[in-house]
Amino acid sequence: MTGTQGAVETALRRFEGRYPKVIDLSLGRVLALLDTLGRPQDRLPPVIHVAGTNGKGSTCAFLRAMAEAAGLRVHVAISPHLVRFNERIRLAGRLVEDGPLIAWLDRVDQAVGTSEITHFEAAMAASFLAFSEVPADLLVLEVGLGGRFDATNVIDAPAVSVITPVDYDHKQFLGTDISRIAWEKAGIIKPGRQVVSAMQGDVQSGVIAEEAFARGAPLTVLTPADMAALPPQLSLPGDHQRANAALAAKALAVWADPRITPQAVQQGCASAVWPARLQRLGQGPLTVMAGAAELWLDGGHNPHAARAVAAHLAGLPGRTVLVTAMMAGKDAAGFFAALSGVATEVHTCPNADGHAGADPAGLAALAGAAGLRSSAHGHFAAALAAAARSRPDRILICGSLYLSGEVLALNGEAPE
Repeated sequence: MTGTQGAVETALRRFEGRYPKVIDLSLGRVLALLDTLGRPQDRLPPVIHVAGTNGKGSTCAFLRAMAEAAGLRVHVAISPHLVRFNERIRLAGRLVEDGPLIAWLDRVDQAVGTSEITHFEAAMAASFLAFSEVPADLLVLEVGLGGRFDATNVIDAPAVSVITPVDYDHKQFLGTDISRIAWEKAGIIKPGRQVVSAMQGDVQSGVIAEEAFARGAPLTVLTPADMAALPPQLSLPGDHQRANAALAAKALAVWADPRITPQAVQQGCASAVWPARLQRLGQGPLTVMAGAAELWLDGGHNPHAARAVAAHLAGLPGRTVLVTAMMAGKDAAGFFAALSGVATEVHTCPNADGHAGADPAGLAALAGAAGLRSSAHGHFAAALAAAARSRPDRILICGSLYLSGEVLALNGEAPE
């Protein structure tokens, strides 16, 4: 870690001592903080706000690539980061630099004073300061958790609200009622503002349509024809990425900025980059450990994401072995069930340091119950070495974005 990056981490740690006793989903704290900062959320370029369960990050990546191909300066806000916090704030095409970031965090710290605040709320406040003070043509804003009460949901009049596929995740916060989860995601819909939705299940579609109608928000739903209109080859692998790219293209079409041409959309389809989503790792220390096997990485961590990965793996020749860590509380049984037809064995390990990981032995037991040969290991390197000894055609490291970040750092492929 460089000296300035260490200073970023120090600046962020100041907010850990101000956590609320109960971290609830609400907007009161962040709105009060933004008021103290002069409401930077009112001084932003046009905003495309993206919520959903799966595909948010990839959709944001396609939005950015298409808009930049058209010559637009694009801000992007994502979460979580993989290797370093700066990945969360992209200013007019470049990751935020340490010095300005620390200055924005300092201003947030002064505005918070002795009040309670969460780490994410403070980070979003700093992001809004950055986005309000650096000129750009568009802000692509990814929801952190849920939508209705997420700290990003302070934009009164987004250019477009986008809802990617809605499924189960973060059950400890959003529950297990799919209609309630869809209601949370649909909370980003604003009165009279355009909404674009992915193709959803019947329950989710109904909830989103009701919310849009109640707010007088014009609703556009993605169709198979939208997906078929894209180029045959995309920069991000997997059939699910076709839906994400089409959703991005549809959102930009609804925004109707004349600079976004069909040529820019096609170029963006070919140039979008999104790390840790079916990413084949390049040459580095970990690929050396993998031996002759291809080494792949995917941060998807719920059954819906696993089904998308499985659909892609099913079309590849040879044998796939998994190295898996997960956060505690995730639906590991459903995750392994989705992959049981395309992988032959699973090697489990602890999650990245500092994160509440599921017990590797428990994960291995659930993988075994799904019909996969499985073994638990005390650390990631041991799991990767064991996977390599089985001489598969490919090793897929999967199940956790936090593990994905650790893997990218170890292999020298931090996002830029």
